[in-house]
Order: sequence, then structure tokens, then C-alpha cells
Amino acid sequence: MWDSEGKDVDLHVVRKLLSSYPDFFREHILGKDLFLTYRIPNPKIEGAERKVFAETLENIPIAFDVAERFYGRPVPAVFEVILPFTTSSSELVAVAKYYEKIVVGKESIDLHGELSVKDLVGEVSPKRIEVIPLVEDMQSILNVRQIVGEYVKAVRPNYIRVFIARSDPAMNYGLVPATILAKWALRKLKELEVPVFPVIGVGSAPFRGNLRPSNVERVSEEYRGVYTFTVQSSFKYDNPEDEVRKSVSYLNGLPGDGHNWEEALFVLEPYVRRYQREIEGLANVINLVATLVPKRRARKLHVGLFGYSRSSGNVTLPRAITFVASLYSIGIPPEVLGLASLARLSEEQWSKLSSVYLHLRDDLRESLRFADYQALDRLRGGPFNVDDSILRSIREDLSFAEEVLGIRIGGEDYESRTHRLLSELVAIALEARRPEEGRKNVLEMALLRKFLG
Repeated sequence: MWDSEGKDVDLHVVRKLLSSYPDFFREHILGKDLFLTYRIPNPKIEGAERKVFAETLENIPIAFDVAERFYGRPVPAVFEVILPFTTSSSELVAVAKYYEKIVVGKESIDLHGELSVKDLVGEVSPKRIEVIPLVEDMQSILNVRQIVGEYVKAVRPNYIRVFIARSDPAMNYGLVPATILAKWALRKLKELEVPVFPVIGVGSAPFRGNLRPSNVERVSEEYRGVYTFTVQSSFKYDNPEDEVRKSVSYLNGLPGDGHNWEEALFVLEPYVRRYQREIEGLANVINLVATLVPKRRARKLHVGLFGYSRSSGNVTLPRAITFVASLYSIGIPPEVLGLASLARLSEEQWSKLSSVYLHLRDDLRESLRFADYQALDRLRGGPFNVDDSILRSIREDLSFAEEVLGIRIGGEDYESRTHRLLSELVAIALEARRPEEGRKNVLEMALLRKFLG
């Protein structure tokens, strides 16, 4: 996935790949054996990136021409684009038609006399592209069948890939709602009459999907019906290479068959309400600790759906990786937030939830070994100054996990104990205004967890 959404990317990537690794790409044909997919900005959401949207689509025929010269025959090196923040079928149709009518269609424009655009720049190929909707907010995920179904009727593709977000829904709504929404999308997409190949965007933190080499079997069971799993940096670089290769081979060998998940939407409203109230109460803390999180690449701040959903518009948060890293670094893993809302579930509702979110306890067990009750006391004063009502609410979440779900808060292994100590040192560094020490401690904690965020 070549991501031009909010990042600086090299639009000459195809030429540089083919010229830098010619032997490899003669054996593995780009667009047939290996695929490069552009994630484009959504011009409806990201107004400042509209010209980048146009520039990226204009680059697809250039990639085609480069690949044709390299292989000596027509090769569509890039033929798919991902549209983030998809909320309606009309957005998807607009992207497909823009490419066909503007990028390709301009070749027939007369310039002067008998001279056309095609005479100057040559034929424009491929003639059409596949658009992959990336659904990220709750309403769009709940309406995914309608959104995709209307697009399929308008464009009539032979198949469609649908990208289900997992990180931003967790950030916006909490761990459990994000998982329930993903399962709902998989269930509804099965009802379409065209072949659907779902993609899910998962990270290594349990909060973001828990996809790690040691956990691929559980994750593939949790998200049966997903055809493509995204693999992020910590998966590749924080684990032994042989384990990474085996895990990728395992994922590539999955059949991609679906599962008719139960419906557990009754969890959403109370969970989201509690989770978002807690996040609003922690927003200043998150943004403060975010200044200590190592930078990885040029990305804009999170302008995402949590912010859009709040009438006050006062909450600005970092992107998902930094968001998760900040909460882990203060000893409050985001997986626990909102959890006590489940206390009101009936026995029947618990049974349904357990049949949908298969590995809830496993995910909580892995994350809450890095939690610390003492963090609540640190957040009360110093540079944090979190309101007591928010701290009581989070304490209830931790207590619910421990007393009802049987999840131990804070492990006694080396990594967990060291992580708690470093969390305390982060708070001390912030209070003493010694950011370099804080940054070092945040990084050490990430190495212990084997993911930043």
C-alpha cells in the first residue's frame, strides 16, 4: 500500500522499483505476481489534498507506460486505489468516473486542427481502475452493505475489495466496539451478489487488532472471512525474521472463507459513551505524552472521526500509533477504557458478545499486563491534573477487568515490572521538564511491548 493520504510519497515509485531491482521484478511481475496499491486522499474530507488526489490518479498511466517498456508488453503495474473515509457510494463512483472521464477521457480532446491529446502524450492506459472503499466511521461501517452494493450496481465490477478499518474505530469508539463493527461489516458484505475480498487494517497492539507473528492463528480465527491482513512495521521489524516469514506464509495460505457472526450492536451505545467521555478527560494527557513518542514519518494530526463526532469540536488527538503509545506510556492501556460499561449486560447478551468477540479475554490479558493502578494516582496531580471523576471511571474499568473477567492487572514478569517502572519515570520526566529522558523511557517501553502503538 503506497499511502499518499497525508504523507509525502514518491510518485515515481514504479520506475525506481523496476530500475533498482530489475532481476527481481522480471521474475515477479508487478501487477500480476506482486501488487502496488495507492491509498489516495479523499478530496471530500481533505480539501488541502485535492490536487494530490488528482496527481496520484494521473500517475497510474505513467506507471503503466514504465512497466510496458520494462516488460515489453502491456502491464497494468497499478490498477487499484483505496479511498479513505468512504461514507457513500457516490464518492466511490466519482473516483472511478474521474479516472475514466478525466485521466483517460482527455486523450480524445482536440487541441488544434487534427492534433489531439493522444497525439501528444500517447494512449492512456489502463482504461479503468478498481476503487477499494475504506470504511472507518461507525455509521459507514453499519451501512457498508448499502454503500458497496450501490457502487457495485453503478460500476458493475467483476469483484470488489473492501477495506475495513480497525485502528481508527478503536481510537474513536473503543476496543470492543471496533471489533464488533468489523465483524458486522464482514457479515453484511457476505450478502452482496458480487465476489467480495475484505481487507482489514490491523496493528500489533491488541487495541488495533493484535496481529503479531505469535498471534496469527488467533487473529485469523477472530476475523474469519478477511482475505487480506495489513502487516505493519512492528510485525516485520520487532520479531525474528524466520517467525515473520512463517506467519506471512500462514496468512497467505488462509482460505478466506466467511463466518456468519452473531449481532452484538447492543454493546455499542453505552460503551462508546463511556469510552469517549474518558478519552475527552485524558486528551490533555495524551497530547502531552505524545510529544515524547518517537516520530516515524511525516503524517498529519488525527483529523478523524472522534473529532468529527463531538459537537464541541474541542478534542484534538494524535494519530493512532502515537495515541496508543501515549496511553501505554502512562500505564493505562487503551484496551481497558470503556470496559465497565459491559457490567450491565445480561447473561444472554454476554453469550452473544462472547460468540462475536472470540478472544476478548486474550486481548485484555496481553494488554493489561502493562496496566498499573498506581498510574491513576500519578494522573491526579503533577503535569497531568486529570479530573477525579475520570480517574474513578477508569478505576472501575480496571476493577471490572480484574474482578469480573478475571484479568490480572499488571504482570509480574520482567517486561511488565520494568514497563511499570518506566511509566513512573515518564511522569517524573514530564514533571521535571526533562523531555529527552521521557523520550528514552517511552522508547524502552515500546521495545518491551514489541510495538510502539
